[in-house]
Amino acid sequence: MSIMVTRSSMPPIEEYIEEIRDIWQSRWLTNMGEKHQELQKALKAYMKAEYVELLVNGHMSLELTLQAMNLTGEVITTPFTFASTTHAIVRNGLTPVFCDIREEDYTMDASKIEPLITDRTSAILPVHVYGNVCAVEEIGRIAKKYGLKVIYDAAHTFGEWYKGRAVADYGDAACLSFHATKVFHTIEGGAVVYHDAELGQKLYDLKNFGIHDAEHVEAVGANAKMNEFAAAMGLCNLRHLDEEMEKRKCVVLAYREQLEGIKGIRLCTPQKDLVPNYAYFPIVVEENVFGKTRNEVFEALAEADIKARKYFYPLTNTFDCFHGKYDADATPVARHIANRVLALPLYAGLPAGDARRICSTIAVLADAS
Repeated sequence: MSIMVTRSSMPPIEEYIEEIRDIWQSRWLTNMGEKHQELQKALKAYMKAEYVELLVNGHMSLELTLQAMNLTGEVITTPFTFASTTHAIVRNGLTPVFCDIREEDYTMDASKIEPLITDRTSAILPVHVYGNVCAVEEIGRIAKKYGLKVIYDAAHTFGEWYKGRAVADYGDAACLSFHATKVFHTIEGGAVVYHDAELGQKLYDLKNFGIHDAEHVEAVGANAKMNEFAAAMGLCNLRHLDEEMEKRKCVVLAYREQLEGIKGIRLCTPQKDLVPNYAYFPIVVEENVFGKTRNEVFEALAEADIKARKYFYPLTNTFDCFHGKYDADATPVARHIANRVLALPLYAGLPAGDARRICSTIAVLADAS
């Protein structure tokens, strides 16, 4: 039987039906209805955040946040991320400037940011990767020194706490993804956590055509509203979040127990002061030690009907759509990791036997090397 790289968490069907029952009575399906407002309030309370804006997906959270800040020129970011991060920058008419990553956790290397700052730099857009948190204190210090905005791509971090504070509460804004594959999802959805009420008004305008009331349209906006059915799914999933993360933790601990002793298979070290959400389990295959390449491990798993993922690969600064624009040699650590990283299957309902099967497939390769 196939083992998929992920599987969406779902509440009991009866619970979701009960949650959406009153939608049939109100016929209010979208446009910031009761479910939208309930979820917005619940997420504020959960993250202890002052402001949260819900949007249709994580990408529009990023794209509209950049637009709402009226940024110009260059944005320092990372190529070790999903396409959305870089595309959001480019689609706003901004120029991404790629900073390399840290070897140990794959997040932006803060020690390499300052040499990239020019008089055209307006913001830093780091990415919390696999739930690993960026050097938020150092990035904040640099941003303050140069008068730059900090927008975190926090798509992988919902449910995480760093030094007693929700990870999404760091920076001028943090953009969350509630896609179906995430630890917490609304089927499709996203949110922005921010600290400036004026930014919130701009985000609202951008997601709702700039409409303030039936007779006043005060800004030019798009349509990026979360609908009521998505919000209802979020309300249900939020109730089960802790148990879902606990199930994921069991899978992660099983992986660590079985893989830590295999030479050439590198695992992320748990970060200090972080309460994790167990969103992903990446391994890095060092072929000169392990004896097989990442691609050979990927193919062996596929032959065993195990669907791992080369995530993140390729680097965004090597995408075909950016051919010739950026230099991947400028981010050698990111290139090294991207060519060797493999995300193993991880979801709340992954059976212990399947985790053992995955690990034994990798162990057999090690023995054969």
